[in-house]
Amino acid sequence: MQQLMFLEPGRLEWQDTQEPALEGPGEALVRPIVVANCDLDRTVVAGKAPIAGPFPIGHEFVAEVVEIGSQVRTVRNGDLVVVPWKIACGVCKRCAAGLPSNCNGVPDLAMYGLPLGGVWGSGLSDLVRVPFADAMLVPVPAGLSPETIASAGDNLPDAWRTVAPPLQERPGAEVLVVGGSPSLGLYAAGMAVSLGAARVDYVDRSPERRAVAEELGARVFARTPDLKLNRYPITVDASASPSGLVLALRSTEPGGVCTSVSIFYFGEVPLPLLDMYTTGMTFKTGLCHARSLIPAVLDHVRSGRFHPEKVTSRVVPWKDAAQAWQDLPTKVVVVRDGAL
Repeated sequence: MQQLMFLEPGRLEWQDTQEPALEGPGEALVRPIVVANCDLDRTVVAGKAPIAGPFPIGHEFVAEVVEIGSQVRTVRNGDLVVVPWKIACGVCKRCAAGLPSNCNGVPDLAMYGLPLGGVWGSGLSDLVRVPFADAMLVPVPAGLSPETIASAGDNLPDAWRTVAPPLQERPGAEVLVVGGSPSLGLYAAGMAVSLGAARVDYVDRSPERRAVAEELGARVFARTPDLKLNRYPITVDASASPSGLVLALRSTEPGGVCTSVSIFYFGEVPLPLLDMYTTGMTFKTGLCHARSLIPAVLDHVRSGRFHPEKVTSRVVPWKDAAQAWQDLPTKVVVVRDGAL
């Protein structure tokens, strides 16, 4: 079968590799039909992450089930499913506690599309083995376009966790999103608007992303050194920069909550701890437990209140995936020929 391989910064190519096969009764084989780039992919392809090739790339995808083991009960052949980025068993103590991204039934950071906990395949391939089908796969509700929810395996639930739980605790609160990463901040801003935030302010250096955020209903500001902001009960760091993180933290009101989804801090990052201490704020960061959140995200998109496709920059055919991944804009969705 064919699989897109990251070889070195700026160099990707399709290669032939052996097809995966079922290795147990609880497994499934799926055929990816739409694949989106994660925000981290652009950093990896540019050589700015400490991850060396070669390895198969692509971990946000919707797929068709093509074969299931004898003990699989939740999906059938032909079903469309969202595949979470993280491999998780579903039965260990951490999975039972709603922490599948910290599953202790598999190596740490075992995932699709990056070789951090072994090599498990990737979305940009003809077949993918899902080792824990019932625990991992989420059927796509009728009426949802796979293109629309292409990022439901990672970036969409990652953004959801920054605003949905805080807004449930503080209905109608004002929200600040400090953008900078390609899509996460935009998803968070759009979700906050659709979830009833009184006001959503979006800060970013990029005029292109500011335009998208405005279309999603946010009030936008250019990020400049002299930018002055009020304090907000809910803030989101999607800046991919230490200075953006500090801006989000310093803009959180007393008793407020700031969530950082930026995985791009590969070195030591200083924090304004005195300011955080005196405001008594809560700071959250960590892996996104996507599998636990995907059903809620799909229900919200199906409600028609939030349109993630507005963040998509380009939809390209399967054959153009290698070139698209080397020149990533905000969000690229790759569609397998004839799949939709």
